[in-house]
Formats: sequence, structure tokens, C-alpha cells
Amino acid sequence: MTILPQAKPQGPGRPKDMEKRAAILEAAKALFIRNAFAGTSMDAVAAEAGVSKLTVYSHFGDKDNLFREVIRARIQDLVPEDIFRYDAQADVRDMLLKIALHHAHLECDVQNVGTFRAILSDCRQGNPRYGKLMWEEGPDRTHGLMERLLSQAVDGGKLDISNPKRASAQFFSLIKGELLLRRMFGCEDCPQAYATEIEQTARDGVDMFLRAYLPR
Repeated sequence: MTILPQAKPQGPGRPKDMEKRAAILEAAKALFIRNAFAGTSMDAVAAEAGVSKLTVYSHFGDKDNLFREVIRARIQDLVPEDIFRYDAQADVRDMLLKIALHHAHLECDVQNVGTFRAILSDCRQGNPRYGKLMWEEGPDRTHGLMERLLSQAVDGGKLDISNPKRASAQFFSLIKGELLLRRMFGCEDCPQAYATEIEQTARDGVDMFLRAYLPR
């Protein structure tokens, strides 16, 4: 008689593990925005996510690592590297405008501004390391991607820039102007007019940037 091999038991439910991880990240993101870092406990994250505190610690280790992963996941979702891909066949203005419009709308988004406020609150309370985490995973990463694209555009003869790192910072300042600060302080009167201004400021910023750095 032939004995059929028994089916191997399945692993420890990895899809469920990933679902729990995603639920923890979503819960932590909501709580960090609502209560800032100092006001968010691992117990609260576990309760919000519907998991045990042990599960939270097994996935992320401690609150600092959880915060970093929240920021990293959020930034990578919102600012994928593909946006900064250099295309030698494309018009340089089109490449820059795509980045400018995406980034300007992103930085002035209500939920993202809420995250900035929460982090600033923690910095004010003497916890600058959380602001540092945000800087490393957010603006510092974005500036690095932009610097790489500008360097490639210089190598391709599309731009004339002696310091791509400084030009990257100039670019992001030009495309958003004071609009982020206005939303941070709650000074945008009409949402429709504000959205229009975001787009026009980004377009004008790209044009000004190109007047400075297009090859003569």
C-alpha cells in the first residue's frame, strides 16, 4: 500500500503578520498626529490596532523604531523614488514640474501638516530626536533624490548647476513659498483659492529655477 506524504503544516500565518504590522502602523500614525509622540503610548497603539502590546513590541522593538517606521512608510508611499527618475529623452521642465506639483500639494496637505505640528510639539517639549528622525526619513531623503536627478541633468547637458545639493534646497523653497507656513498657522481662508495658489506657486517656482540654471 502506498502511503501518501502528509502535507506540511503551514507557517505561522505570515499574511496575518503583515496585516497586523500594517494595522499597527496605521494606528501609530493616527495617534502620533492626534497626540504627538510624547502623548502616544505603546498600550494606546496596541488598543487602536486591536493587537496585544507584545505584538507591537515583537514587530517594532520600541517606540522610537515604531515612529521611524511610521515616517518611513508614510514618506515612501507618498514620495516614491520613481518620481525622481531621470529621463534623458524628456523635457527638463516637464520632469521638474511633475516633482514640483506633487511635492507642493504633498507638503501642504492637511494630514501631513498635522504630522509636522505633532513633531514640532515634541521638539518644543525637549525631544529633538523625533524631529531628527522625521528630517532623515523625509526632507533629507527627498533632497538626496532631487540632488541625484539634478546631477544627472547636468551630466546630460540639460542644466548648468555647480552645486546640485544647494540647488535642490533652492528648488523646494521656490515651489512652495510661504504656503506651508500659512497652513501650519491656519491662515488659508478659502480651500479652493489655496489649492490654486499651491499649483501656480509650484509652476512659477520651476520657471524661476530654470531661468537660473538652464544652460546659456
